[in-house]
Amino acid sequence: MFNLLAMPRLKQSIFLGLISAFLLSGCNWVLISPSGDIAKQQSDIMLISVWLMLIVIVPVIVLTLLFAWKYRASNTEATYRPEWHHSTILELVIWSVPLIIIIALGAITWVSTHKLDPYRPLERISEGRDVPMDVKPLVVEAVAMDWKWLFIYPEQGIALVNEVAAPVDRPIEFRITSTTMMNSLFIPALAGQIYAMPAMQTKLNAVINKEGDYEGFSGNYSGAGFSHMRFRFHGLSDAQFAEWVEKNRKEGGELTREAYLKLEQPSEREPVQRFAKVDANLFEAVLNRCVESNRMCVKDMVAIDRKGGMGETGTHNLASNATIGRKLGLDLSSQKTYVGTLCAPEIQAEAKSKVL
Repeated sequence: MFNLLAMPRLKQSIFLGLISAFLLSGCNWVLISPSGDIAKQQSDIMLISVWLMLIVIVPVIVLTLLFAWKYRASNTEATYRPEWHHSTILELVIWSVPLIIIIALGAITWVSTHKLDPYRPLERISEGRDVPMDVKPLVVEAVAMDWKWLFIYPEQGIALVNEVAAPVDRPIEFRITSTTMMNSLFIPALAGQIYAMPAMQTKLNAVINKEGDYEGFSGNYSGAGFSHMRFRFHGLSDAQFAEWVEKNRKEGGELTREAYLKLEQPSEREPVQRFAKVDANLFEAVLNRCVESNRMCVKDMVAIDRKGGMGETGTHNLASNATIGRKLGLDLSSQKTYVGTLCAPEIQAEAKSKVL
């Protein structure tokens, strides 16, 4: 029987090192070598930060081992100075080097935070290649569900579950929201993760520079089916992307609001589903939580609140601002509006009958 503990320490170290190298050889180093320009810039920042920190870490490890060896108990030739307690040069080195590193990291973080803002439209496709003036971003509307992803292509009029694709070297603009739970859209080869939240829209501008099949998933725990909330991202040539769109138009069904409400129900390990037709206002309805026909949209609630709310006084406010003022051309910017009371429907009906 093989006994690792019976081996000499040197052979143990070599054996464990070879085993570790073998296991690590199967790792996917996508974060270190991504295929999208935004992810590549983020990877460069990460590597620069690691190298800057190693400036301190490596000397500390080396000196720790050196001091432990030099000042071991058996070394009678080592200088023994129990009264030594201060060195100005050593203090300057100890404090100045970390301070310089912190300043460098702060500068890099400040610049990259603005340069790689996910809401900021792309200025380049890759290093040395600017975005052509006549190229429009590919808009992809992403909806995080329990526990699957819905991707809508408004320009192409198609939608898919757990699959997304984009042409190589064409800017992509993701518009992201969620149905119920907070999630995060994460395609490591493309860019960093962006959170998806109900009734809110977040954005991600990115580009893929190499053809290939990449993994995407949610990076935020959202319940029982979270582990299988994964999808495939395809980087395609322009011709392949056109074929992919046509394939979805031929094989897909129709994603109406009724079909969406069924799709929205929690489910796990969903296969790829294709939709050749999509309700043009579906994403806006999901974002404003009014897919059902009997629900008021969030944006309409906000508009009502801005104008004074509901009730009799709110009705007056709405009429004054939206109808009378516009018809008469009055400047109502300084007019004060308020909510006096909120009435139940039956009370409103009774008051209205008395007025009439």
